[in-house]
Amino acid sequence: NRLRQNFTSMIRQRRMQKEKLMNDFSSVLNSFQATQRRAAQKERETVARARAASRHPVSFLFIFIKQQESGITEQDLELIKEREVAIEQLEADIVDVNQIFKDLGTMIHDQGDIIDSIEANVESAEVYVQQGTQQLSKAAKHQVASRKKICILVLVLSVIATILGIIIWQTTKS
Repeated sequence: NRLRQNFTSMIRQRRMQKEKLMNDFSSVLNSFQATQRRAAQKERETVARARAASRHPVSFLFIFIKQQESGITEQDLELIKEREVAIEQLEADIVDVNQIFKDLGTMIHDQGDIIDSIEANVESAEVYVQQGTQQLSKAAKHQVASRKKICILVLVLSVIATILGIIIWQTTKS
């Protein structure tokens, strides 16, 4: 009985730990996804501003003048384009990481269901073992009672057979 209480207590603790971990994971995942979305949005805005500035003739002229004043070279413009490509790649990678986290969350949730199923099977096995123990105890009592009855029956039959034997022996002797 004490073992059963310890086992049940352990199952409850594990269930609570699992629920807490799943909740913590979900909140961290949501926070991470929100941060990813904000970072991606800021990068998109920066890229969009740079593209818009390069498309307008006045802006392009302004950039060219700024370029001449600040000493920005073609090499610097090439680096800016490379950075834009790197930002786009980063954005794609963030989307991929986000999908991986979603898949991981789904897998953890599915495994939680499997653990719950195993836990339920263990609890039902415990009940069946207890019922089996009770039935074995009853069977042992019935077996002892039937042995007593058989012993008494054999004893009674022996006495009857002995009496009959004596009676038959006495009648054949006379």
